[in-house]
Amino acid sequence: MCEVECTNGCSLEQAEQELYPQLDQIIERLKDEDGALIPVLQETQELFGYLPEGALKKVSLKLDIPYSEVAGVVNFYSFFSTVPRGKHLIRVCLGTACYVRGGKELLEGFKNSLGISVGETTEDRMFSLDIGRCFGACGLAPVIMIDDKVYQRVRACKINEILSEYKNGESEQ
Repeated sequence: MCEVECTNGCSLEQAEQELYPQLDQIIERLKDEDGALIPVLQETQELFGYLPEGALKKVSLKLDIPYSEVAGVVNFYSFFSTVPRGKHLIRVCLGTACYVRGGKELLEGFKNSLGISVGETTEDRMFSLDIGRCFGACGLAPVIMIDDKVYQRVRACKINEILSEYKNGESEQ
């Protein structure tokens, strides 16, 4: 993805520009399907890692859907992001059981360790931080998810150890 292409000294914007021909192919392949907007947006986000404004404008134009409608769909669904996401998405559960058993402290620990707030991404685009409301593991609270991996009974003292698994590539999927 972009991170790989940018290792040759190009800027993120240049790398993203190189993805637009692929976006054209996605739109062309899906445009005649009923309800094409959401599948196009999903594949666009997969391609770019998020939904840049230029891509949303192109989707709007090529699908002949008002930009306000495209933006409305993106803003309505929480799985769409208009800001670059990191390679790994960290979600801290703040459902009732997790909150009571230390979820808020975990969130603060991740914010401090990563130097970012909720909804932000680290400068190296390795991690993004978000909140979850319930992962269905209340008896194992507090719980976090990194990508699709669930961590149970997490303690703040383990945050750096968990992060190092991803920094060192040990948890590659």
